[in-house]
Amino acid sequence: MTMTRQDTDAPAALRQLEDDRSSVRLRAAMAVGTTPEPRFVDKLVERCAIEPEFFVRDMLTWALARHPVSVTLPVLLREVRSERAQARSQALHTLSKIGDRQAWPAITRALLCDADDEVARSAWRAAVVLVPEGEESALAAVLATQLGRGERETQLSLSRALVGLGEVALPALRAAATAADRQVRTHALATERLLGDPDAGFEFAIEEAKRVVALGGPGQAGQ
Repeated sequence: MTMTRQDTDAPAALRQLEDDRSSVRLRAAMAVGTTPEPRFVDKLVERCAIEPEFFVRDMLTWALARHPVSVTLPVLLREVRSERAQARSQALHTLSKIGDRQAWPAITRALLCDADDEVARSAWRAAVVLVPEGEESALAAVLATQLGRGERETQLSLSRALVGLGEVALPALRAAATAADRQVRTHALATERLLGDPDAGFEFAIEEAKRVVALGGPGQAGQ
């Protein structure tokens, strides 16, 4: 039997995903995504869990999104339960890019509150994309429990997720603005400000919220 070019090139591309050179791995991920084959999905997902370069991981996600959801979804849903943080994070990121709401039940509270910041951030982004109509308020309440967490990038990601939910997030934000923890109050007020004025910018909103909290006036920034 004569082998086609696709039969010979695709396995070669899979082998090149292990190459020491990131440029070779990038081209390999692009090649697999250009000629998607369901039998390669497991390998792509496995590589996502260990790939050190962001831009290669992004190409792996693109390649996975090129495959049928019926094939990728079961593998990704298994991967979000991995013990490896990067595996969970990349699976969640890929689910957010695919955008199929069948994945929603996999976005558990445990993932939204994951101890690893990258996993939690990926879970927040995926949740906002996948949340079914009518579940937004409950999601906002869970996300609000993470206010005040981490450094700037983590806090910015959470604010973006809450702002992405729209006004349904306001009750959770206003409740958090009365929390005992000063950092939680500040983050809640800044996020509420961004919800009302997305063009304000995160740094400006945080600084304004800090002033409000320092003056003893939580809840005033959004008024």
